[in-house]
Amino acid sequence: MGDFFVTILYQPIFNGVIGLYNLIPDIGAVILIITVIIKLALYPMTTKSIKAQKSLSDLQPKLADLKKKHTDKQVLAQETMKLYKEHKVNPFGSCLPLLIQLPIFIALYWVLKDVFTADRFDLLYTFVSQPESINPMSLGFINLAEINPFLAVCAGLSQFWQAKMFQKKKAPEKAGKGAKDENMMAMMNKQMLYFMPVMTFFIGLTLPGGVTLYWFLSTLTTALQQKFLFNKKTAPADGVIEGEIVDKK
Repeated sequence: MGDFFVTILYQPIFNGVIGLYNLIPDIGAVILIITVIIKLALYPMTTKSIKAQKSLSDLQPKLADLKKKHTDKQVLAQETMKLYKEHKVNPFGSCLPLLIQLPIFIALYWVLKDVFTADRFDLLYTFVSQPESINPMSLGFINLAEINPFLAVCAGLSQFWQAKMFQKKKAPEKAGKGAKDENMMAMMNKQMLYFMPVMTFFIGLTLPGGVTLYWFLSTLTTALQQKFLFNKKTAPADGVIEGEIVDKK
């Protein structure tokens, strides 16, 4: 690990974990608190990301219409960007929180690998007491230092629930111009709906239980945030519709 990465991310998270463990000697509870702190810090950014994803999802029918209408790729690209601009949708607006969370996830991975040994206690701040050892057991029976298939399943299911919220039920497309492409896109979206949770499960089977627990809790809290936003009717202050957040039935 580079010095910059250690100083900016690894060391603060490591000290945060040790400091919380000194107060609450259960590593599972510590991971839960760390997850809540990270999610609260990223809440404004995550909210914008979720709204951007929802807005992009709501534009899919109009994007499909553009594909039917324009066969010229250059014209299609221009009309697509015009549509994004008209609805103030940034197609890359949902990427920033993911890019920010990735190094945090990597740092937490190394912290939870090192925290059960005394190898990195030299990185403790002067005001953080050094514990004799860190017990990897949570609730008395969950070993978070080892691979945990149950937590991998939970992470996969939470990933599925989060992705499922963006799926829309739509009547089958009648045969005609562009219908084949649209139906193929719907099929690909459906495949991704199942592919990501399965991939999450198998990756979880290679990680320490503590990291998988963080992944599960982080995804679950994001899904709950999505659920809250999708069921909350928002009235944009600038009069521009960012995307329908509530699916009206």
